Amino acid sequence: MARDVYAYRDVAVESCWRDGQVKICPVPGQAYSNSLLVHCARSMSDTETYPLGTQFLVSAKLTDRLGGTPFLYVYHGDPVKVLTPKECDTFLGKFIRGRI
Repeated sequence: MARDVYAYRDVAVESCWRDGQVKICPVPGQAYSNSLLVHCARSMSDTETYPLGTQFLVSAKLTDRLGGTPFLYVYHGDPVKVLTPKECDTFLGKFIRGRI
């Protein structure tokens, strides 16, 4: 089955501490709640490579697994870009002006 590229959107995410583990969640100020979890490459939550609070730009889609809890899914083969705080603010500023 081919991957539906139109279901994916650019989303700014960051590593955060939740439930005793490092998790990846959306940066506040977007269409997605920051309580939503992101399923992505495990390397993004490795604090030896990326310190806690590192922000990334990923291509993700909202999904659930057979009616379960919704989450954002990032395809493991897609590129991941590390964002500086200024780049993240610029991205969120474009989003607020209607970029979705």
